[in-house]
Amino acid sequence: MQGGGITMLIPIILLVVIMYFMLIRPQKKKEKQVADMRNALKVGDHIITIGGICGRVAKIKNDRLVIEVGADRVKMEFMKWAISRVETAEDRAKAKEAADKAAAAEKAADNEEAAAAPKKLPKKMTKKAEDAPAEEAPAAPAEAPAEEAPAEEAKAE
Repeated sequence: MQGGGITMLIPIILLVVIMYFMLIRPQKKKEKQVADMRNALKVGDHIITIGGICGRVAKIKNDRLVIEVGADRVKMEFMKWAISRVETAEDRAKAKEAADKAAAAEKAADNEEAAAAPKKLPKKMTKKAEDAPAEEAPAAPAEAPAEEAPAEEAKAE
């Protein structure tokens, strides 16, 4: 009877071991890498925050850093845990190259579109004759008054 209890525990133990190696261990390994990256920050590194703000580290204080953002070198203070990643010079060169290619492709597409599209005339020039308001025809002369008609008949008799 004791053998039956152990065989029932083996699948549960295997499930726990598999979950540890598939979920828990990789997560802890990733957290350790991120913590090491944040602790290895130094002044002058280019970083990206979890909010998407890009800048250069200007000053490091304990668990906070001051980064410079934009051409005006606006200084902003962030907690270290808000740093998503550190950009290397290689990453920045690749991003710039990709942006340049995208801009060139967009410009080429715009040029092709402009060349392929027929030139449109102003709205006034494209009006068709049927769309134009019809000119009023001159009014037909009114018939002679009824009094004149009997007078003419009387003369004819």
